[in-house]
Formats: sequence, structure tokens, C-alpha cells
Amino acid sequence: MGVAHNIGKYQLSRTIGEGTFAKVKLAVNTENGQYVAIKIIDKHMVMENNLIFQVQREIRTMKLLHHPNIVRIHEVIGTKTKIYIVMEYVSGGQLSDKMSYVKKLNEQDARKHFQQLIDAVDYCHGRGVYHRDLKPENLLLDSKGNVKVSDFGLSALRKPGDVLSTACGSPCYVAPELLANRGYDGAVADIWSCGVILFELLAGYLPFDDRNLMSLYKKISKAEYTCPEWFTPSQTKLISRILEPNPRRRISIAEIVEDEWFQIDYKPASGIEFDDKINLDDVHAAFNLIEVITNDIDG
Repeated sequence: MGVAHNIGKYQLSRTIGEGTFAKVKLAVNTENGQYVAIKIIDKHMVMENNLIFQVQREIRTMKLLHHPNIVRIHEVIGTKTKIYIVMEYVSGGQLSDKMSYVKKLNEQDARKHFQQLIDAVDYCHGRGVYHRDLKPENLLLDSKGNVKVSDFGLSALRKPGDVLSTACGSPCYVAPELLANRGYDGAVADIWSCGVILFELLAGYLPFDDRNLMSLYKKISKAEYTCPEWFTPSQTKLISRILEPNPRRRISIAEIVEDEWFQIDYKPASGIEFDDKINLDDVHAAFNLIEVITNDIDG
């Protein structure tokens, strides 16, 4: 049996996720018994890659996001070597897990998940926050089957040059303009990824898939895909407007929301506006050892 480890009022349990700079552990708030997920970021690894200020900015932004389809950050705790981001625990697992055993979803479920994804993405884009790594692994499901987008902002953190590596598992969802290695609009790139996800939900497989990375990139760059025969004309039309390789001609979120297929049974969720009174002291405190650590390293 492992030794129980506490951070503040939280008792850490098993690891439920792992990434380049962080691992996520299930934990319980000992004051009220509520389960939370705690993302643990290694400060030294982040500093070695000159990302410390980006991490601080992204966490601060994340704390100001409050939407029913986005995983909430409750608080941030810092030690000399670690940053602990205490988040809402979403019990239903990843959408990718659901896809692995049901394959394609029925139209009603696929549309509901897509509507919730678009609502969350729209809310964040309105606040200048872009995901840049949207994929079913980053879409969690709560106990009622509602989508909760995880890792908004934080998903952009990875080692230089690792953006399109197969290790991060995301090349199939990447927009063509990112492959061109030029500047890109984060909002428009996110929309492309949403289109890939919608196709996958309805088809049960990816629109762009190839074991050879260069062949995959070529297919994405030219938007070479074929809709299965069971797609309805309205589904095919919407997907074709999203998977437009020219970002300037790609459909906007406002246009997606106006689409007839999207509008069926649509119940828009509303997020909470930025509140200047939200306390960010814990975010600042979590980073107040940076200068000391940096001086130690420099010394």
C-alpha cells in the first residue's frame, strides 16, 4: 500500500492522467469529502523549457473561466518544486473511452456533444483563450453524459518542437495552417479540430488517418477525406464548411451555431463573465518561489 500524501486539505490518491510536464491525481477534500482532480506540474521541468511565465499566465486565465462545459479550476497551491492545480473531478471518463467501445454515436448524442463543445470553445474564444489541442481525450463526460472540456490554455504547454509529434497524439486533429509552419489564428484552428471531432463522432473513425506522418499531413493539407454513405446531406455540408483547408474561408463559430443541423434540440449553455473580484492570490503565491529557485540555479 502506498503512503497517503496530503497537500493542504487534499488527500492525494491514484494517478488518473499523465503528460509531458504534469500528472493528474484523484484527491479528496478532507473538509467536505468532495472528490477533485489535482494536476501536478514540475516547476523545474517548466523552467528548463522557459515556460514558467506562460504557465502562470495560462493558470490565471483558466481560473477566470466559468462555464458548464469547461472543467473548473478551484485553487492553485505551490511548493518549491511543484504547482498543484486543484480542478473539478469529472467522473465519466474521456469521450475517447466512450468512442472506443461504442464506435460511432447516434446522431442525437453526437450533436449534443458537438453543441456542448462549440459552446465551450465559443465562450473561451470570446475571452482570448484558445485550446490548440482539441481531441476526444481532452473531452470529459460527467455523470449525466455532458461534455466538459479539459486543459484549456494548459494544453499549449509542451516541449519546443513537440507540437505535431505522434507522442502528443494529436496530428490527426491539427489544422492545415499549423502544418504550414506559419503564424495562425488559434480560434480558426480550434474550429477545424471541432470538425474532425464531429466527423469522428458520426463516422466512428477519423477523416484523416495514415500511419505515414507525411502522407497524413498531405491529406490534411488538401482536406482529402470521404464522408461515409450514412452521413446525411446536412451533416456532410456542415463538415465540409468546417474542414475547409483555407482558414480564411472556414466557417466561423457564429455560422456553425446558425446551421440548421446544429440548431436541432440546441440548448445553449451560458458561461459567467470575467469577474475582476476573483481572488488570484493563490496563483501569485504558487509562483512566489520562482525568483528564489532561479537564483539558486544561476548561482
